[in-house]
Amino acid sequence: AGTRPQRSRQPLITGNPTDLLATSTPAPSDTRASGTVQGGTADAVVGVRYRHRVRVLHLSWEYPPLVYGGLGRHVAAITAAQVAAGDEVTVLTQTEDEPGVDEVGGVRVVRVRRHGPELEFGGDAIVDWVAGLESALSQAAGDLAADYSPDVLHAHDWMVVNTALAAQQAFDKPLVATIHATEAGRHQGWLPNDLSRELHQREWLLSNSANRVITCSAAMKREAEHLFDLPTDRTAVVPNGIDLSAWKLIPTDRDAARIAHAGDGPLLVQTGRLEWEKGVDLTLAAVPLLQQQFPGVKLVIAGRGTMTEQFKDRAAEAGLGDAVEFLGWMPDHELRGLIAAADTVIVPSRYEPFGLVALEAAALGAPVVVADTGGLTEIADNGRVALTFPRNDAEGLAAAVTRVLTDSNVTQQRNKTAQQALVETYPWTRVAALTEQVYRDAATDFAAHGIHNVTAPEPPPAGSQVLDLDN
Repeated sequence: AGTRPQRSRQPLITGNPTDLLATSTPAPSDTRASGTVQGGTADAVVGVRYRHRVRVLHLSWEYPPLVYGGLGRHVAAITAAQVAAGDEVTVLTQTEDEPGVDEVGGVRVVRVRRHGPELEFGGDAIVDWVAGLESALSQAAGDLAADYSPDVLHAHDWMVVNTALAAQQAFDKPLVATIHATEAGRHQGWLPNDLSRELHQREWLLSNSANRVITCSAAMKREAEHLFDLPTDRTAVVPNGIDLSAWKLIPTDRDAARIAHAGDGPLLVQTGRLEWEKGVDLTLAAVPLLQQQFPGVKLVIAGRGTMTEQFKDRAAEAGLGDAVEFLGWMPDHELRGLIAAADTVIVPSRYEPFGLVALEAAALGAPVVVADTGGLTEIADNGRVALTFPRNDAEGLAAAVTRVLTDSNVTQQRNKTAQQALVETYPWTRVAALTEQVYRDAATDFAAHGIHNVTAPEPPPAGSQVLDLDN
């Protein structure tokens, strides 16, 4: 697949495997900041280059410019931060164009074309589609092993589980898996059909094959441990990050959005995928309640998804008329202008492993109201960063929005606290350092136990509830 640059098989880190990521004493001029990895063993050092660089091979089914959702953007951001910290990073991923090897901001990217017949992505054919992708990725991993030796493998979600297992055998190195979301969580704790059972089983296999599992929130950590029978010391919380330089307020974009979309009252905004799990119906149900106090209130919904038409029909049936506007997909600068123009950004998700949209809104200075669920609860920080309302509660949503709109002093203070959290808790430099600590723990586990060769158990029957999101 293209011309591969010659790479030494000599690992960047030598000696005892437990020294894989041994921390050195930073120079006196280095700036230190610590952050505890939940489930890990020690603090990580932010902004400090360690004595040994780390050679990381990421396995990801999406990576820019081929992006289906948030996972590809996450991998792009974490790899860029790792390169900035001095690590040598390779990403093995797919392409719809010519396969080959290129470099993106210091990240070596090996791109392959999926094997097998052309299939439409998604739906019931997803397993067959993924099989063709993993065949190509696994072959490429074997080819890489001829002249390349990473220190750690980092796999992202179930769509690369077989690639991760093949890479383990090819490289004989520690495996870290990031579980970005779970099939059961996306279905509100249920495995409704045979496809869901299959995906759940693959998530179990990836998690239990890994020397360490990363989740983006404490809620996701508990979810993964419960669903996949993982010991708590094999999992770690590393939050997602945000690049504040990409979320700067452009006053002209904000002003244009208000002129184009605001009515005579407050402007409410919801962005993201238009799916049931994202709670768009809850926001629609809250509009009539808010109209009683704010007659000119306007709700603007930006995004697309499989339930777009159903939500539009629901708004029409409720007689919301011009009070609700569906904008579909928007260019980045227009979307950011819309968010910045909002008097309140609403994130009413029924299931949300992390909730990056809340951080993006905060970065643009918009007050945020979020459902008290999953990672959103942790971002809200007991109401200090964002105001919360009970999950699945349209009346609670309306009440929370009312509080934001009527108590300007408290809202302004909450916005200031949110800005501080963005700088201290969610920079990608910190995410990279916390991830590096997980690599250390994975190396220690690998030295003690080697590859975890496991067999996934028979999944629960179709239609089973395997997770209670309310408890």
